[in-house]
Amino acid sequence: MKNILILGSGGLRVGQAGEFDYSGSQAIKAFKEEGYRVILVNPNIATVQTDKSMADEIYFVPLQQEFVAPIIEKEQINLIALGFGGQTALNLGLELYHSGILDKHNVKVLGSSVETIEATEDRDIFRDYLEKNNVKTPKSKSATSIDEAIAVGREFGYPLMLRAAFSLGGLGSGKVFNEKDLIDKTSKALSTTPQVLLEEYLTGWKEFEYEIVRDMKGNSLTICNMENLDPMGIHTGESIVIAPAQTLNDEEHQNLRNIALQCAEIFNIIGECNIQFSVNPANGDYRVIEMNPRLSRSSALASKATGYPLAFVAAKLCLGFSLNQLTNQVTKKTTAFFEPALDYVVVKIPRWDTHKLRLAERTIGTEMKSVGEVMGIGRTFPEALQKAVQMLNIGASGLHDYIWPILNLKNEVEFATDRRIFALYRWFYEGGTVDEAQQLSRIDPWFLTQIKQIADIALEAKSSQLNPELLLKAKKFGFSDKTIAKLTEANEEAIRAKRLEFGVKPVVKQIDTVANEFTAETNYLYTTYHGKYHDISPTEATDNLISNGAYVIIGSGPYSIGSSVEFDWCTVNLARQLRAHGKKVIILNSNPETVSTDYDESDRLYFEALTLERVCDILDFENIAGVCVSVGGQVANNLALTLHKRGYPILGTSPQDIDKAEDRAKFSSMLNELDIDQPCWINATSSEEIQAFIAEVGLPVLIRPSYVLSGAAMKVVSDQNTLNSYLNDAMLISNEHPVVISQFIENAKELEIDGIAQNGRIVIDSISEHIENAGVHSGDATLVFPPERLYLKTVNRARDIARKIVKALNISGPFNMQFIARNNELKVIECNVRASRSFPFISKVSGQNLVELMAKVFLNQEITQTYNTLDCGVVGVKSPVFSYSRFKGSDPVAQVEMSSTGEVACIGKDMLETFYQSWLSVGQRINKKAILLSVDDKYKQKILPIVKQLSDQGWQFVATGSTHDMLVESGIQSKFVFKLSEQVEPNIERPIINKEVGLIINLPGDSFNTSQHSDGFKIRRLAIDYHIPLVTNFQLSEMLLESLTVLFDKPMTVYSYNELLKGANNA
Repeated sequence: MKNILILGSGGLRVGQAGEFDYSGSQAIKAFKEEGYRVILVNPNIATVQTDKSMADEIYFVPLQQEFVAPIIEKEQINLIALGFGGQTALNLGLELYHSGILDKHNVKVLGSSVETIEATEDRDIFRDYLEKNNVKTPKSKSATSIDEAIAVGREFGYPLMLRAAFSLGGLGSGKVFNEKDLIDKTSKALSTTPQVLLEEYLTGWKEFEYEIVRDMKGNSLTICNMENLDPMGIHTGESIVIAPAQTLNDEEHQNLRNIALQCAEIFNIIGECNIQFSVNPANGDYRVIEMNPRLSRSSALASKATGYPLAFVAAKLCLGFSLNQLTNQVTKKTTAFFEPALDYVVVKIPRWDTHKLRLAERTIGTEMKSVGEVMGIGRTFPEALQKAVQMLNIGASGLHDYIWPILNLKNEVEFATDRRIFALYRWFYEGGTVDEAQQLSRIDPWFLTQIKQIADIALEAKSSQLNPELLLKAKKFGFSDKTIAKLTEANEEAIRAKRLEFGVKPVVKQIDTVANEFTAETNYLYTTYHGKYHDISPTEATDNLISNGAYVIIGSGPYSIGSSVEFDWCTVNLARQLRAHGKKVIILNSNPETVSTDYDESDRLYFEALTLERVCDILDFENIAGVCVSVGGQVANNLALTLHKRGYPILGTSPQDIDKAEDRAKFSSMLNELDIDQPCWINATSSEEIQAFIAEVGLPVLIRPSYVLSGAAMKVVSDQNTLNSYLNDAMLISNEHPVVISQFIENAKELEIDGIAQNGRIVIDSISEHIENAGVHSGDATLVFPPERLYLKTVNRARDIARKIVKALNISGPFNMQFIARNNELKVIECNVRASRSFPFISKVSGQNLVELMAKVFLNQEITQTYNTLDCGVVGVKSPVFSYSRFKGSDPVAQVEMSSTGEVACIGKDMLETFYQSWLSVGQRINKKAILLSVDDKYKQKILPIVKQLSDQGWQFVATGSTHDMLVESGIQSKFVFKLSEQVEPNIERPIINKEVGLIINLPGDSFNTSQHSDGFKIRRLAIDYHIPLVTNFQLSEMLLESLTVLFDKPMTVYSYNELLKGANNA
């Protein structure tokens, strides 16, 4: 049997997100369908592709050569797929090739060859190939040193565009204005890549993308063309993207299409590729900017926008199939050798979370900052645009009601930020012209005119009587009931009632890839007000245990900080479990990066906003047996009570009990009634109450509004000034709910319980512990499961408390509880009556899928057994993945407000080894035995013994001021450096920029209130900007340094997931 190795993409980070769970999952299905044995390496435990039902063997290990090479030998790999794991997989594949490992084991690269990959990734080779074939590229030169870059800058003049080779999401790229800027950007880029390209800056040119598939016989076609709303200079992942392109005439489109196909031929692409063009709006002249010889974020968008299963087809093409041999799995009527035709418009809008990272800049440019995206579908650009805005889950139900004030409209229109689309709308709403907006933004006038039309409709609705014609017109332009209510000074419920009275309802349309030219069996659906007839009928009723109809699962929407791929894993697993029980499943989601929006994961898929209005429209159209709000994170959970009040059947725990757990004040009152300990708190409604509370319990305190996810608007306040300045922000973010202020318990451990209950009885519970002390958000904490350093007495007490809470809330379905423990006291922090982000981690480490039990509860199947997870026979460690390098100015210190963008986890037999592998899986590498230490006084003596041990093993240390003095006084050699504020050489900047250290330990005294002007902040930013591993938490640093004493540079045993489960079962 042929063994195929698939390299995954690792933890989600800015520039490389859930699209690779989609592409990897489809590749696994395609390869297994042809009888291949599939081995997957991916430490992202929250993904669907790492489920034991997917690949034949799964390895939760770092995506590094020293871990993958033994797997190649052990599993007797014949073939390796590099195109389904993003830049991470591509770069690792090249490393394996150049080290000779692939040749040594006779491993063939599937799809596009290594030569092709290098030709498209190396900026010089790429340009030369295209120039030889008379394909235009920007005038450019490469550089491998700062001196070479300076020479190019002086030759070309400024401004220039700097691009880094072999990079992800534009990392290291940027517009360069002068020589000082060039030196700074080149220095940082060359810290992660061997080469940069400096090219002419194409100011104001438009940007387009073409997705191409090509087989071994040379057959090729374009799947989709897409247009960026923003001109050149904004990364395509940061831009609003429209498909199909709207401002190309047919001649221009055919020219770009032909060049795209030519490029695929030039580089002998086998499978799929993405080609980016810039076009001069004045004369139609073009340049090829870059080419990705793999599945990408744009590929996922193109696949979901067109209904063409790109990843599945690409995987089959890699195996040698030709396009005309493959059937389009979506239409079931056409072959894969058929260019999709669209009779609708798709708009992608990125989701940014820069406001969650303190001090981070909000400007957008050539480096990605967005953490997710949504895809709106409509019959016109305005309809699709406004639908996409509603999908973002940022509190805006359309362009009109962006919740944050925009103080300088002209600046926001001219200089791109994460809210420019709202500024453009406001510009027109307040009387600005298209010509002025075009001169400032350089956005094509066609788009600006469309946005102005939306503003004109809003002004008409505001000043006119709402009649059926005006209401329908507004709905055709994408206005939500909520926005119309705001414009007409009514409430949303009244507008909905009037709309239904007027007969203004959306129709359901199919995405069939053939523009209705042929009959297609497709389950891709969207709603629109442009049409009179539905393309489909409601789901046919079937016999179910609850009632007739389909089960509706509300997904989690766009990936954001706090809501990521783990909720998509829950959604997909629940859909699979319900379908395995013979039930029909409808999924609602708006995120094109997900597996849940794949064509084969549900009976019907609605690509729609997860708003009350749209969910009700769909529920009213379909025959439903029940609605699940438990697996879509906080977005879905927040709909529970309102949907219940409108009479829709909610699966699992009653919405009233969900509300009792979600509302901080109600939950705390319930704990008091149950005599369960909790931090002292008040439900604050005035500043006088707050001051009186602080006088009683003292500082620090934790401020937390009701109904939040990922700690938004949550903060530890240590002094009075911070308290005064913060309160207004907290009120703004959650002004419909009271603010709860609680005593913050310092130096406490944190633990969590995830579980499933049925009718108030726990069926399974799983306890995990945080390595970091309380004060770090659970999503940013390093989790250990089962717990290794908790007293059994603490574990049993936590389980007893959980039983009481579950019974009091009569929970039926998933739950997650968080506790703090100090001095033999156990206090409850919160309880979430829904699936948590740790569900995939707990399920895979324990070998017991929590969602499988959840499905049985939802179907009223009695579960008599209880499951023990305390003794798994293995240990799992989950580590957060941060993207601080993308957020210039942000302070990389984990706090109570979540800032990680993804997670990884490893499973093993030894806690320390598993922790170290998990830490490495984040993407960390310690390249030399030298550590820079800058430690606050309260940690100096605590960290000294392990530092002494490392020193005895030959590690070198660089340290500032008092940390250096402590080391020398303790007999540990240390190289002294000055802090930056001391403005004396040698300062701390040199060893970081010159990569003289392999790790930086920076432990601030008060991590909750750090300043951008402090020396600690400057050290941390240098570490991030020059890509040196950084640790800022004391407990984490202790664990890491301990693991270095035992494991650094030593070979570690690599186990497959099956081996670990088998060993655990036999233990």
